[in-house]
Amino acid sequence: MSARSQTLHHPSTTGGVQTRLPWWALALPTLAFIVLLALMLNPTHAQAASDPAITHLFERIQQLVAR
Repeated sequence: MSARSQTLHHPSTTGGVQTRLPWWALALPTLAFIVLLALMLNPTHAQAASDPAITHLFERIQQLVAR
């Protein structure tokens, strides 16, 4: 037996709260991502990448990007 769904007789209001992000809400995470990526691509400045395999991988990526 199927149940009947209720239908609304009045349309829903479209005028609600509009949320707008400020410019820095997108710019700061993008800037942080670019800075961290640049540190990873230049292994001489990124001391956290002390594993030789990771360092070699990032050096290869840097060489491919430079081409």
